[in-house]
Amino acid sequence: MHVVLAGGGTAGHVEPALNTADCLRRHDPGIGITLLGTERGLETRLVPERGYDLRLITPTPLPRRPSGDLVRLPSAVKRSIAEVRAVLSDTGADVLVGFGGYVALPAYLAARNRVPIVVHEANARPGLANKVGARFTSYIGEAVPGSIPGARHIAMPLRPAIATLDREAVRAQARASFGLDPDLPTLLVFGGSQGARSLNAATAAAAGRLTERGIQVLHAAGLKNDDQRPEGALGPAPYVALPYVDRMDLAYAAADVALCRAGAMTVAELSAVGLPAVYVPLPIGNGEQRLNALPLVEAGGGLLLDDADLDADLLLDVVAPLLLDPDQRHAMAQAAASHGQRDADERLRALVLEAVSGPSTSGGHP
Repeated sequence: MHVVLAGGGTAGHVEPALNTADCLRRHDPGIGITLLGTERGLETRLVPERGYDLRLITPTPLPRRPSGDLVRLPSAVKRSIAEVRAVLSDTGADVLVGFGGYVALPAYLAARNRVPIVVHEANARPGLANKVGARFTSYIGEAVPGSIPGARHIAMPLRPAIATLDREAVRAQARASFGLDPDLPTLLVFGGSQGARSLNAATAAAAGRLTERGIQVLHAAGLKNDDQRPEGALGPAPYVALPYVDRMDLAYAAADVALCRAGAMTVAELSAVGLPAVYVPLPIGNGEQRLNALPLVEAGGGLLLDDADLDADLLLDVVAPLLLDPDQRHAMAQAAASHGQRDADERLRALVLEAVSGPSTSGGHP
């Protein structure tokens, strides 16, 4: 069997595709796997690192709202469709699995009536590509219930290092690896590989007062913000700033609370490992980040703050009391863990196999 996965562009599309590929190969080491991407995406680094075949196609950015770009989209995407069809033919693909984004739309159009299509939607509010792809198939999975009519709740495919993480068991090792105190309450701050300016600014401004209260901070500032420095004198608790954290499983294990954005993968990982979080949704796009976090917050596993309101004083008012209250942290951790799903990769694999063995390749809702 050969599976083609369309998940290029951002980490939110690439990571679930790679995690699904890992699950497929774990069950069948001889399975053929090809990922589609563009020369602009993170996949040019991430896919080869994980040992998978990567085929590049012409990028076709999707407009978020009707515009001249949308009118011109058919001619722009025509070349990409032909390139995807060539990949499907060259690999003898048995199924196409799409995760949305720039690569998925031409992939869905190329695969229609040729091979079965599986769609996975990570966000609470789907983008244009998956809205189109969902019209071509009945094999649709979603991470957030209710995002696409007729979809099955699959949750978000996770890396095994996250899905199998026992935070309590490796906490001492994790804190030692970052140079943290083994016993102090610990705040993890991260905003993705590029960082998050508002989170960084508020954390840097609050660092002195946090550490003065005995709260240690592990701050992954991002590759573009590695010059972030705390303001004023620091207290006795450690403040560890890094441009990037390769082992997020250890960062999660070291932390008692996270301060972060609310991307679909972030919310899925933190709920799966039972780490309480204060989510600050990215204030752009179609509002999907707030919707991603809302079910978890309503379940008691996290808190929501508006990006426009975030500053050092608000961070101290909200985050410090939580970190200094073990009972509240424990209750939130249990709520987060009860909301999390650790086996989504297995569920999505089952959906892929069902599509391959299904009655037709043409698609469309029954």
